[in-house]
Amino acid sequence: MQLLCVQDLKIHFPVRGGWLGRTTDVIKAVDKVSFEVEEGSTVGLVGESGSGKSTVARALLKLIPVTSGSVNYRGMEILQMPESEFRPLRREMQMVFQDPIGSLNPRMTVESILGEPQMIHFKELSKADRREASAGLLKKVGLPEDALHRYPHEFSGGQRQRIGIARALAVKPRFLICDEPVSALDVSVQAQILNLLKDIQAELDLTLLFIAHDLAVVRHMSDHIVVMHHGKVVEQGNADEICENPRHDYTQKLLAAVPELI
Repeated sequence: MQLLCVQDLKIHFPVRGGWLGRTTDVIKAVDKVSFEVEEGSTVGLVGESGSGKSTVARALLKLIPVTSGSVNYRGMEILQMPESEFRPLRREMQMVFQDPIGSLNPRMTVESILGEPQMIHFKELSKADRREASAGLLKKVGLPEDALHRYPHEFSGGQRQRIGIARALAVKPRFLICDEPVSALDVSVQAQILNLLKDIQAELDLTLLFIAHDLAVVRHMSDHIVVMHHGKVVEQGNADEICENPRHDYTQKLLAAVPELI
C-alpha cells in the first residue's frame, strides 16, 4: 500500500542582487522530483552533497516552502494543508538528523529531550509515565536507563545518534526520515546504527526514507533507490537492479566510488 507519493516537486530559491534587491537568478535546488514510498518499505535517496536530498526531506515535513508540486501522504495532499490540520501528522512523520551533536539541546538531560515531544503529543501522560516510556526507548536503542540523567556532551557520537533515534521514536511515528544518519560517525560505529535502524523498523513496522551519499550504505538499507543529481532524479528502481545494472552515467560514478575490500 502506498504511504507517500511525491509528484513534480520543485523548490527554487531566488538569488537577489543590486541595490533594490531584485531577483537576478534562481537556484533550482529541487526540480521536478517524483517518487513513491510503499508502506513498510525503505526508499533510499542517494546523491552527492548539494544534489537536493536533504532539501526534499525538509519539504516533506513542511520545514521549508515549496515552489510547486504535490506531496500526498496517506491519501492527503499535505503541501496545501494549513498547519492546524497538519500538526497531528507531525507525530507520524519524524526525522533522524545527520548531526547528533547539533540536533540535541546541550542544556537538556536525556530525560527532558525524550520527554518534551511526549508532553506535546501525549498530554495525558504523567511525568512518571513519560519517564517510564523514555527508559523503554533507551533500552530499545541500546542505552542504559541511567542515561536519562545525563547530558548530550557526556556521550559518544554513536550514543548521541541513538538518543536522536529514541527521540524520533518517542511519539510513535509511522514514517521515519533518516537524513545522513551515519555520515558524521566513525566507520566502526556506522554499521551498529544501520543495523539498529533495520531492527527497529522490523519491530515497529516503520516506513523509512533513508538519505545518504554512499550507494553501498543505501543499498544495504533500501528496497528501492532514487538517485538525485543537481536537484533532479536521474534514475530510480529496485535497489539490487540499480546497483547491479546502473543505466545513468552518474549512478555508475557513484557505484565506482564505493570502496572495495581487498
